[in-house]
Amino acid sequence: MKPTLLILAAGIGSRYGGLKQIDGMGPKGQAILEYSVQDAIRAGFGKVVFVIRKDIEAAFREKLGPRIEPLIRTEYAFQEMDTALEWLEERPERLKPWGTGHAVLSAREHLTEPFVTINADDFYGADAFQKIGDFLRQDCAPDQYGMVAYAVGNTLSENGAVSRGVCEVDHAGFLSGVTERTQIERFPEGIAYVENGVRHPLSDDTPVSMNFWGFHHSILPEIESQFRAFVLANQENPKAEFYIPTVANRMIQEGKIRLKVLTSDSQWYGVTYTEDKATVQAALAKLSY
Repeated sequence: MKPTLLILAAGIGSRYGGLKQIDGMGPKGQAILEYSVQDAIRAGFGKVVFVIRKDIEAAFREKLGPRIEPLIRTEYAFQEMDTALEWLEERPERLKPWGTGHAVLSAREHLTEPFVTINADDFYGADAFQKIGDFLRQDCAPDQYGMVAYAVGNTLSENGAVSRGVCEVDHAGFLSGVTERTQIERFPEGIAYVENGVRHPLSDDTPVSMNFWGFHHSILPEIESQFRAFVLANQENPKAEFYIPTVANRMIQEGKIRLKVLTSDSQWYGVTYTEDKATVQAALAKLSY
C-alpha cells in the first residue's frame, strides 16, 4: 500500500505578507511544496492531498495543478472556519481556522492509507521523505506512528524568531513528548527560546518537530474526538489553535501509541518572513531536481 502525502496549505501567511504556499522559490519558479511532491514520489508515495481554503482554490489550482496533477494522483480538501463543526449548533466567531490538527481533520475523507503531514512552505529534503516512506510501509500500525525530527540548529531563520516543537526522546528512540516553543532564535551566545522574557538555552542538535508526522489512518476518530473537546473548551477564545502535537502527546500519555522518532541531517529551508525568500532561493538554486 502506497502512503499518502498530506500538505497543509491553508495558512494565511500573515508574517510573510502573501500566499507563500504558491510563491515561486526555485530557479524555474517552483513553489517549495513542488520539491516535497517530487521527493515523495521518489520515496514511493501514491497520492498527494492539499488542504487549502476555498478563497485560494482558483489561484492554487491555476499555478500548481498543471505542474503536479500529471505526476501523481492529486486531491483537494478544504479547511474553513466551520469545517468539521457540523455537530455544533452555534459556531464560535473566529478570524481563522482552528490550526494544524483541524487541517488534518478537514481531509479525513481523503485519508484511507497511512499518511504523512507536512507544511506547504517547508523544504524537508529527499532523505527525510525516504525515511518516513519506508517507515509507513514497514512499521506503521494503529498503535505505532512516526515522525521526522530535525536538529534545531538546521531550522532557524536569520530574520527573526521561529516556533518549533521541542521533542523529548527516550533511550529507545520513541517520543516522550513535544512542547511548542514560540520564540526560538540564535543569539551571540547560542540558541535559546524566550519565555516570559527569560532565555532558555538549547543545544544545536536538540530535536524539533517541523510538522513532519507519519500516521496510521486509524488516528482520524481520535483527532475528531479531541477536536470536539477542544472546541467546547475554547468557544470563547477566538485565537485558540488545535495542534497536531497536542493529539500525539495525549495519545502517548494515555498509552495508546508509541511514536518513533526518525532523525534527518537535512538542512531545513522555509519562509517564515518575507526576508527569508532570498536565502531559500539561493539554497534551492544549488539543488538538482
